[in-house]
Amino acid sequence: MATYEFKLPDIGEGVTEGEIVSWLVKAGDQVREDQEMVEVMTDKATVTIGAPKAGRVAELRAKEGEVVAVGKVLVVLEVGGAAGASAAPVPATTASAGAPEKPPGEVVASAVGDIRESLPGMGSPRPRPPAPVASADDGYRNEKPLAAPATRKLARELGVPIERVRPTGEGGRVTREDVERFAARGAQAVIPTAPPAPTIAMADTRHEAITVRPEPEAPSVVSAPAAAPVPARPREQRVPIRGLRKRIFENMARSKHTAAHFTYVDECDCTGLVALRDRSKQHAERAGVKLSYLPFIVKAAVAALRQHPALNCLVDDAKQELVLRSSYDIGIAAATDAGLTVPVVRDADRKSVLDVARDIDRLAALARDGKLGKEDLGGSSFTITSLGKLGGLFATPIVNYPEVAILGVHEMKRRPVVRGDQIVPGDVMLLSLSFDHRVIDGHIGAAFARTIIDLLESPDRLLIEMT
Repeated sequence: MATYEFKLPDIGEGVTEGEIVSWLVKAGDQVREDQEMVEVMTDKATVTIGAPKAGRVAELRAKEGEVVAVGKVLVVLEVGGAAGASAAPVPATTASAGAPEKPPGEVVASAVGDIRESLPGMGSPRPRPPAPVASADDGYRNEKPLAAPATRKLARELGVPIERVRPTGEGGRVTREDVERFAARGAQAVIPTAPPAPTIAMADTRHEAITVRPEPEAPSVVSAPAAAPVPARPREQRVPIRGLRKRIFENMARSKHTAAHFTYVDECDCTGLVALRDRSKQHAERAGVKLSYLPFIVKAAVAALRQHPALNCLVDDAKQELVLRSSYDIGIAAATDAGLTVPVVRDADRKSVLDVARDIDRLAALARDGKLGKEDLGGSSFTITSLGKLGGLFATPIVNYPEVAILGVHEMKRRPVVRGDQIVPGDVMLLSLSFDHRVIDGHIGAAFARTIIDLLESPDRLLIEMT
């Protein structure tokens, strides 16, 4: 029987390597043509690669967590007929994370477009769930259960270990009903194998939490100093840092150790903005738009970037150049069950407040469902992150490298404010702005912050300055 060496294909967009997230087959398995074999994460996308031919898996040439170069052999198949040549590079196609044959709980997203995709000749039959192993209670455990993000969230809320829930859904998928039945039996909860990510909420800066995931676009990486290993202790669990979490792990460290952060914090009297939004809500609802404060903040940021163009900028550390952008593509940092993302409102300077609100609602829905496309991710030059009602007093957001600034929005609260000689109640919000001090001097950052605050405190002026 002939063997066929299948190499990591060229996924395009300058990708030169990928990390093996998980194998969906093992040596000795019989595979059909196009059957999903392996998940590979790159800086641009997480793709599911299928079998190029039917046959038997003779050898897996890479381990989970290993980074392999494009063109390296991933798997050796035993196939019928003449000896097969190495697989040719295969271009990527449109994302198909929402296809019904894919388990929705496995969709991954990131700040630069880490979405599950199928490549041509790489099909989508659902992989077989791993065989359950014995446990101390009813004997069932599946370390890699198939479940939608909403089902996983419900399990976390109910304290149900989803790996111990017997699935009844199609293809061995755990359903909401399975989780609820398990919870109703009063089964003892255990600690999940991975920390849960915050749920997405983008629409209202007073009630919803949004966190940031730096964008891994720059070619240079500054490594953190080597750390001493943590000694092993009894009754502890060790979870490998792999896949999307590893990408976040690396990019957060790159931003912190490359950009010279400084943070400026000031308060904003949003009483006028609250009144404007309240007056505009009914009109927006008639247009089918949920109007929050975030679209106004986006427009204020764009107006401020026009006045301070040095902040609408990227740093190319490899070439020691500053890339000044003439477009205004604003990243809205968000957290989903699949991982941290920065969906982007494109050409925000050319859109009305209602158009920006529509974009934010659309991106929020796609992020919740794990269906963000490449066109929705990456390429921002300025990012806004909101901590909402969990924001505390203020925070120091990490710059979305290679950008040079980020705006953190915190909870809006009723507080006494001074107007003239009077102390009156007002709606006050703290803003935290972090800058790359290598590029942005302190007085420029402070002036930029003051411009945003002035526009939000005088929203009529904001409307006049909008294009």
